[in-house]
Amino acid sequence: MILVIKKDRDKKQVDNLIRWIRSLGLDIYRSEGENSEIIGIVGDTSKVDIELISTLDIVESVTRVQEPYKNANRKFHPQDTVIDVAGHKFGGNNFQIIAGPCSVESEKQIIEVAKAVQKAGATVLRGGAFKPRTSPYSFQGMGLEGLKLLRKAKEETGMPIVTEIMSEYHIDDFYGVDIIQVGARNMQNFDLLKHLGKLKTPILLKRGIAATMEEWLMSAEYIMSEGNPNVILCERGIRTYETYTRNTLDISAVPVLKERTHLPVIVDPSHASGISRLVKPLSLAAAAAGADGLIIEVHNDPPHALCDGAQSLRPEQFADAVQSIDKILQAVGKSRDK
Repeated sequence: MILVIKKDRDKKQVDNLIRWIRSLGLDIYRSEGENSEIIGIVGDTSKVDIELISTLDIVESVTRVQEPYKNANRKFHPQDTVIDVAGHKFGGNNFQIIAGPCSVESEKQIIEVAKAVQKAGATVLRGGAFKPRTSPYSFQGMGLEGLKLLRKAKEETGMPIVTEIMSEYHIDDFYGVDIIQVGARNMQNFDLLKHLGKLKTPILLKRGIAATMEEWLMSAEYIMSEGNPNVILCERGIRTYETYTRNTLDISAVPVLKERTHLPVIVDPSHASGISRLVKPLSLAAAAAGADGLIIEVHNDPPHALCDGAQSLRPEQFADAVQSIDKILQAVGKSRDK
């Protein structure tokens, strides 16, 4: 349920109203606008008398929300949420590029790639320490040693880092990680999402390989309902009948989500295609569709990468893609940190 409070509201009356709503066992979500305040009521709102609330002098309108996701709903929060990651802002008119290797392989590799992508325009470094793989015989990542090397690259370059978490048991090991990524396979690992919801660290939530947008938003709701509002959504392609590409990039997800949620939305063209030569055109399409950023795989030696070399750009290819992306951003009115 959404209450729109009038601009010339009496603060004491608003506080009394909120106190009464909370006495019913309901949660409150407040959003300040230029001309009004929006109060979102989360929980079993059947116990709330709409007609009674509508008669209050401070209330402009009352609307029941049909969608099951509340905290992530744009109706509750009309303005874009902007998430600050070490001075780099996701959301609004801001555009960020996250780049780095699929997996951390060595200190030399991660630092070399970090310096290259930073020079080309990336503002956040990605790198997998724990790697969920379809085959148990594939490289699973360096684990805790990989996290240590990521923090080393952060010290060397000053870049904030993002890496994927596999289990809530590793949360304490993720100190120094600026964005915690939840991969497609864990999008509906609800216990993990609940634990991450108790943090304030931004969470990069990737779409599941066959998840609807509502299921994806409900996963974001799990995190937000526990108290963490800092969720960045990442479209990374979905499974379809097409086999030419690794997945099918659902570019329509960007404008649809922009209508339905206030959360930042970024795109992963590397996992979506699985083919390095498609990363640049898909990146341009994502920027044109209104995405708030990209996460791109870059490796200094793709043919010998331990994971996903076929979809990784070389540093010089990444630099070329960034230059083209800047032209699209100028056309759509977004700005990239430089």
